[in-house]
Amino acid sequence: MALGSSSPVGSSSPVGCPLPVGSASSLGLTRATAATPGTATRSATLLERAPYPEARVVVLDDDINTFQHVVECLVRHIPGMLTDRAWDLAHRIDAEGSAVVWTGPLEQAELYHQLLAAEGLTMAPLQRD
Repeated sequence: MALGSSSPVGSSSPVGCPLPVGSASSLGLTRATAATPGTATRSATLLERAPYPEARVVVLDDDINTFQHVVECLVRHIPGMLTDRAWDLAHRIDAEGSAVVWTGPLEQAELYHQLLAAEGLTMAPLQRD
């Protein structure tokens, strides 16, 4: 388009760079159209972010892993996990059959789930919130 020509609504411009068809939903975005009062001919497209999915990482009790191994794995792979908290979780896993060891964004939950499973811990499927 030539310099100085008027651009139609929805064309790419510094103010409103449109997304390709279907990409808004794949990014977790929803479209909302808002018109400024008194200017019905011009509207702006606002993108609102959908909440990011969260998940819980759950370790299951088994007859294979020792308390010490469970504690070491939790401290090694779960950010901010203190030894005392890991021991409490290990005892809860033993007494109740399972325990939620971490809750947060889905992608991080997937990583921690994989790391703990790779260490030999028995894992429940990720539980999405």
